[in-house]
Amino acid sequence: MSLLCEVPDPSRRAVLMTGGALFAWAYMPRLARAADNRDPRLIVIVLRGALDGLSAVGPVGDPDYAGLHGDIALSLTGPHAALPLDGFFALNPSMPVFARLFKNSQAAVVHAAATGYRDRSHFDGQDVLESGFAGPGHVATGWLNRALENLPSGDRVATLGGLAVGPSTPLVIRGAAPVLGWAPQSLPAPSDGFAARVLDLYQHRDTVLAVALQKGLDADRMALDDQMGAKAMKPKGGPDSAAGMRQAAQGAAKLMAADDGPRIAALAFDGWDTHVNEGGATGRLATLLGGLDGAFEEFEKGLGERWKDTAIVVITEFGRTAQINGTVGTDHGTGTVVLLAGGAIKGGRVIADWPGLKPAQLYEQRDLAPTSDVRAVLKGLLADQFGLSAGTLGDKVFPESAAVKPMQGLVA
Repeated sequence: MSLLCEVPDPSRRAVLMTGGALFAWAYMPRLARAADNRDPRLIVIVLRGALDGLSAVGPVGDPDYAGLHGDIALSLTGPHAALPLDGFFALNPSMPVFARLFKNSQAAVVHAAATGYRDRSHFDGQDVLESGFAGPGHVATGWLNRALENLPSGDRVATLGGLAVGPSTPLVIRGAAPVLGWAPQSLPAPSDGFAARVLDLYQHRDTVLAVALQKGLDADRMALDDQMGAKAMKPKGGPDSAAGMRQAAQGAAKLMAADDGPRIAALAFDGWDTHVNEGGATGRLATLLGGLDGAFEEFEKGLGERWKDTAIVVITEFGRTAQINGTVGTDHGTGTVVLLAGGAIKGGRVIADWPGLKPAQLYEQRDLAPTSDVRAVLKGLLADQFGLSAGTLGDKVFPESAAVKPMQGLVA
């Protein structure tokens, strides 16, 4: 079962949370923490459109990089100098927060990564990325939901369910495990059809939770009544804007920081298909990367002490061509980057078996060749954060992927 409702923007949400809203989590029984006092969280951010990994994290030490990527290649010199990560890779200058986290060993990069998909269609590539299956056409459930579903019965993370942030539930978190949907826009009246259906469901299946839910809806109604006549706060931007990314992260962090809030979340940011006027250190891509950087900052601030047990992973359907096109952009490619951040991450490193950028080293003589499987990264995080076994990951979470081994040592 997937739960999806719209709730207020983060600032108004803070008021309603105080009153016990958001499906009455404030009324639900407190759950004991793990014996080791770890309280792990995992946040998955999907960048839709295909991120140019070579302009996000540039291999400035590769002698072929500048010539291939042309005007949008990063450089360690000039007015918009890239931020060095090590002696070979440098970060887009629009991401100072990620650079700080990297320096503090709370962020890492997996470069030259891709799923097993190679046909460069956005729709099919996103299906593969989010479903966790080897090929397209599987759109019923996502790997993150199946991870929740395969946690042990009664597990705290599974009991609290997942969080889907955005106007619709991303495929990656759709499935049988319970998921709350949150979007940074006005809350529909508590008496709307959806709320009534959810309440009816719990009245038939769980009367205790039904009572708690009714209290939460009543609190929402009172808060909304108090604000009648006041000008509603409008969303700051869509999921393809820098402000929208920040706002989505801010709201998600508030919910996930709660003792009884979800421990797993999925967000999707649009707009990364940069065929025309992509820009490098400045311009369109830099603006988007700055929004993503702002999202990292909002999660770090909003999660507070929970940050230390949090892992954030940023993934995209595929990369972009190594060589710029005639419109100063890049076309659909293959290898790209996976970004990792959070207090739980064993950071301060770029993980890469670098393939090189000479013509014979490129995939089909056009793309960064992938040397790491995105699924290996995701499996490693799920294993380290939640204890899922390699067998479960290879059979149930990412079906028929036993040959792809979990990447070790991603979590500190």
